Amino acid sequence: MPIFEYICEKCHHQFEALIYGKQKAECPKCHATKLQPQLSLFAVSAKGSASPSRSTGPCGSCGDPRGPGACALDN
Repeated sequence: MPIFEYICEKCHHQFEALIYGKQKAECPKCHATKLQPQLSLFAVSAKGSASPSRSTGPCGSCGDPRGPGACALDN
């Protein structure tokens, strides 16, 4: 189940969408379907890492300092 990042061309809202099969993404704010796909960043954790809680930087979609994909986590 890939997660894609988009920017809505109508309202400029940035968001992530979980897309199944041939499903089309739509803006959760204005429901427009004209979207600009964004380059998704992801974090990789190596076994035996000296500091497993260390983040690679803020989330590319929302800027959350917990790192990429943090905006999808429960607060």
